[in-house]
Amino acid sequence: MGTSANISIVIPAKNEAGALVKFLPELVTAYPSAEIIVVNDGSTDETSDICSNSGVIEIHHPYSKGNGASIKSGARAATGDVIVFMDGDGQHRVNDIARLLERLNQGFDMVVGARDSKSQASLGRLAANRLYNQLGTWMVGHTIEDLTSGFRAVKAVMFRQFLSMLPNGFSYPTTITMAFFRAGYSVSYLPIQADKRVGKSHINLLKDGVRFLLIIFKIGTLYSPLKLFTPISLMFFLSGVSYYLYTFIFYSRFTNMSALLLSTSVLIFLMGLISEQITSLMYLSRGGVRRSD
Repeated sequence: MGTSANISIVIPAKNEAGALVKFLPELVTAYPSAEIIVVNDGSTDETSDICSNSGVIEIHHPYSKGNGASIKSGARAATGDVIVFMDGDGQHRVNDIARLLERLNQGFDMVVGARDSKSQASLGRLAANRLYNQLGTWMVGHTIEDLTSGFRAVKAVMFRQFLSMLPNGFSYPTTITMAFFRAGYSVSYLPIQADKRVGKSHINLLKDGVRFLLIIFKIGTLYSPLKLFTPISLMFFLSGVSYYLYTFIFYSRFTNMSALLLSTSVLIFLMGLISEQITSLMYLSRGGVRRSD
């Protein structure tokens, strides 16, 4: 596993000609036997010409479908036993691919390149990523060093089990990471240093900021909904009990607000319990569960 003859390298790209023209020749030289696939996500620049001149496979979307949709297109087309995903903006270093493959061969099912603090585009993104990492670590009980990294090597047959779960936007790394942990697959993190991207980022801070907030809830619902719903339920329950004690001591009565808070806590817990069963069935139907959580 992981030799250049049986790996596919998938690169989603939207108007990344400035970066592709520099690192595609380096990639082809370093991995001449690998299947290199560039997913052109509706680019309006010279991406197609660069792919043709570099001798790599191009999958062309007639319009922009999103980063996650490009990942899915590349994964469906890839024929290698191992798929390496890397961004098309020039941040990921070609010589780090060998390190990912070496770690994968040590018995892991997915190896993720974990960016250091110097590799973050801004302090805001650094803070957000640390929040996601801490939440993800709490959910799965294992250290998650970079939940949103797009640079990873993975066994293809396992990755394809979860294609239908992947969103079309930028949160695919979070989704696939939590899916692998839930399925009981082995995930490892390898420290990397990412270079400054070439060109302008496609992430809109306002629009994608809201989407990334939803990642927090997706983390919980993808791995173990009860871990997300139980604390919320407990908060409502304690609020209801506290308010009841207050009204009982000072007014000697049980109020509608106490009843509302207590009943809400029960409903939220039941929702989490049902979601937990649905999640278990969802993973079981994909044949990816090795252990129960």
